[in-house]
Amino acid sequence: MTAEAQDVTDLLLSRIRDVPDYPKPGVLFKDITPLLADPAAFTALTDALAGLCSAHGATKIVGLEARGFILAAPVAVRAGLGFVPVRKAGKLPGATLRQAYELEYGTAEIEVHAEDLAAGDRVMLIDDVLATGGTAEASIELIRRAGAEVAGVAVLMELGFLPGRARLEPALNGAPLTALITV
Repeated sequence: MTAEAQDVTDLLLSRIRDVPDYPKPGVLFKDITPLLADPAAFTALTDALAGLCSAHGATKIVGLEARGFILAAPVAVRAGLGFVPVRKAGKLPGATLRQAYELEYGTAEIEVHAEDLAAGDRVMLIDDVLATGGTAEASIELIRRAGAEVAGVAVLMELGFLPGRARLEPALNGAPLTALITV
């Protein structure tokens, strides 16, 4: 890691607040709102993610509901790329592609507008946290079902003690997965 990249990592880490016992006892929640409130840290994050989009030849950016929207939209503007939201099922009007996926205790569904992604698009998927990988895996499937290619997945933070990376690796099919921070 370069000294500049380490400086960015240190800045981002310094702006993530630990909240013990939230949302339930025994959980240590990683709160990114202080990072978002700091213009220097938010700019550094946006620049780092936009650089990954450029390095991987992305032509569009997908952001995952809801915090992924907060990160992906400014990255799209900075990189000069289109932003495509992946939403919880039932939140988008018009024709959509829908994907179900397994949760720890049940299932969920996400969707994307059918016309927002197409053959020839190279899509960078951006989210705040990689935990178990279920939503990201389902989003990768949606991107491919739309005919687009996955340029990569980038997250602010990976929870290394959870199996998200291992779950995503087969779905990535060689596309890079980058976490700016691993905790």
